[in-house]
Amino acid sequence: MYYLKTTFEGPGPLAADIIFTVEKGDSVTVIAQNLMDKGYISDARVFILGFYLNKETGTLKAGEYPLNANVSMEEIIRIFRGGKSVAYKVTLPEGLTSQQIVDRLNQDTILTGAIEETPKEGSLLPETYTFQRGTSRQELLDRMAKAQSKVLEKAWEERVDGLPYNSPEDAIILASIVEKETGQSGERRRVAAVFINRLNKSMRLQSDPTIIYGIVGPKGALGRPIKQSEIDKPTPYNTYQIDGLPPTPITNPGAAAIKAVLHPVRSDELYFVADGTGGHLFSKTLKEHNQNVAKYRAWQKQQKSQSGVPAAPKIPPVTKSATVPAQ
Repeated sequence: MYYLKTTFEGPGPLAADIIFTVEKGDSVTVIAQNLMDKGYISDARVFILGFYLNKETGTLKAGEYPLNANVSMEEIIRIFRGGKSVAYKVTLPEGLTSQQIVDRLNQDTILTGAIEETPKEGSLLPETYTFQRGTSRQELLDRMAKAQSKVLEKAWEERVDGLPYNSPEDAIILASIVEKETGQSGERRRVAAVFINRLNKSMRLQSDPTIIYGIVGPKGALGRPIKQSEIDKPTPYNTYQIDGLPPTPITNPGAAAIKAVLHPVRSDELYFVADGTGGHLFSKTLKEHNQNVAKYRAWQKQQKSQSGVPAAPKIPPVTKSATVPAQ
């Protein structure tokens, strides 16, 4: 009993900190033998006996576990029973299409398994997700879909009055457009308000990202400026040519964009144009808007005339959108 107690509770032979993997289906005997074979414990029999005599209940859970140098058998069992294994992270930024998200998950070497099918556009919540080794790609996609449903349900229940949506799905469509229009967190609710005001007045949205999605679809990126011929060409997604919302989302919006289209700022603004460094210039009238467009084009001309590092613009921050003045 003395040998059992001191061997089980005392410092072990592990020389340095390591990560040890408990495979799914491993029995206590297999785990003990693996630990002993690697020199992490001194006696597998003591480990097994200590497991059964220990007052704690619970199995030894599969996973990857950090073990410190000289860790005791008693502590190893406590760690394995606790199930707090090494966590990995994958970050899916806002503004990716469902196909782009699937592509990124397929490139992750820790995740396992095949993805059954590409989820519907706009059905996933971009976020940083933690997972353990052995987690499947499909499982992570399912978590992203559940997370999006939860965010959307809460935001929809708390939405303000006067919104031009027939369903939460309509809100996701507009949120996806807002997501592509601005990366500025302080602008999302204002950009959302512009689009909502235009919908309420039966004005076309005239959003450049919708043109791009109509050209490349789930591929996501066009890789070049939009051509005038593409602005003039009707597609189901070209909001310069169609009334109202496009038929589906054009990306997977983040929680902030979803909340923005359901809780927009109060404003009478109907126009915005990229300004030069990441933001937009907003206006209530077409006259003001055209003036802002002229400012932006003057800034563009100034930048082209300079060599080296561009000087900071004298008007605020341009996003990928609004290269063409809205009407």
